[in-house]
Amino acid sequence: MTRKNVLIASFMVLVGAAVVAANLYLKREKPLVVTSEVIKGRDLEAVVSASGKIQPKRLVNISADTPGRVVNLAVNEGDRIKRDQFLLQIDPKSLRTRVDSGAASLQAAQASLDQMKQSVETSRVQVQQAHQTLKRQQDLWSRQLTTREALEKAENDVTAADSALQEREKQVMSQSSRIEQERAGLESARYDLSKVRIESPIDGIVTRRNIQEGETAVVGTMNNAGTVLLTLADMSVIQAEVEVDETSIPNVELGQQAKITIDALPDKSFKGHVTEIGNSPIQATTQGATGATGTQATNFKVVVVIDDHLPDVRPGFTCTADITTATRKSVVSVPIPAVAVRELVYDAHGQVVKVPRDPKRRRAVEPVAVAAELEPGQTRKETEGVFVVRDSRAEFVPIKMGIAGDKYFEVLSGLAPGDQVVTGPYNSVRGMADGDLVKVDNQKK
Repeated sequence: MTRKNVLIASFMVLVGAAVVAANLYLKREKPLVVTSEVIKGRDLEAVVSASGKIQPKRLVNISADTPGRVVNLAVNEGDRIKRDQFLLQIDPKSLRTRVDSGAASLQAAQASLDQMKQSVETSRVQVQQAHQTLKRQQDLWSRQLTTREALEKAENDVTAADSALQEREKQVMSQSSRIEQERAGLESARYDLSKVRIESPIDGIVTRRNIQEGETAVVGTMNNAGTVLLTLADMSVIQAEVEVDETSIPNVELGQQAKITIDALPDKSFKGHVTEIGNSPIQATTQGATGATGTQATNFKVVVVIDDHLPDVRPGFTCTADITTATRKSVVSVPIPAVAVRELVYDAHGQVVKVPRDPKRRRAVEPVAVAAELEPGQTRKETEGVFVVRDSRAEFVPIKMGIAGDKYFEVLSGLAPGDQVVTGPYNSVRGMADGDLVKVDNQKK
């Protein structure tokens, strides 16, 4: 073999070796670069957030008990008031006229009753005289000294006198009832007259004034609401009325602590506690641009009393309440982004059946066997878990979770302190499968 042939043969061998080496390099499994976190004990708080309005615990709407024109309005919106402080007055002229008329009618009825009582006394005297005359006639008749006509006349006079007495006594009773009616009407007129002067039933602040001096107040009826003249708020106890979603309401209990933030006071937060949980839902319906009914959310009203002093707050301020529904101390927890869901196969005893790894698979979720491939007694269901880094590979470990904190889930079973779980990137956790080769690089966090 010539030297030229030797060189050509050596070159061909080198080229072939290079091709083989390149194929082996390209076909080798490349590790997936991920971030991780070591499991350790943490303190967790489960929080339910809800928005709503600031309201006083006691809100009083002042309406008129009698119709009439407002002639004296002593307060303005925003004024602080004390209990029994004068607020406004309705024109009393018509009601005072009713009182005077009722008093005069009662006096006339009383005078008429006195006359009737005098008539009764006269009738009683007449009855007594009639009985005396009858007795004399009966004595004379027994001695045959009078006529039968005179005796019968005396008997008839007694009957007439008794009837007249009974009639006048009934008139007295009727007049007495009429006097009671007149007295009741007078008391009603006096009560209505007393209502023209309206005083504050509470200490608080005037949050709304719906009437001006000179306007007419209207009394409400069954089918027509009356005029709300003033709205008073007792600001000594302030509460946040928030709407909690139906999925979170089972976790809310009376007495739970809460942190309230008010949009009008962005740099402050206030402590509070839950005092009321609604039993009936509040139906909130959203509508689209065309006015058609859209999605429907079911919320429940929860009342949180604010424990701190709020000097600058007003009713109607928008607020948010963060209610702490559960707390855990030094519990095993896992970052929320690390939790993934995979379909696993379980045997009849509830144990996970490991599916052999396909070495040709490259960073895609492993295909799930069709139902026909399952052995008798096996079932398939979606399971929550995390990927634990063991021997440079990701192992999917099912976990049982407890409460959800701000950034971490409580882990009740499946993990132990010291385990290293994959936390990201998100797309890698979503597409990762059990047994993938991984390389931890926490510099990317």
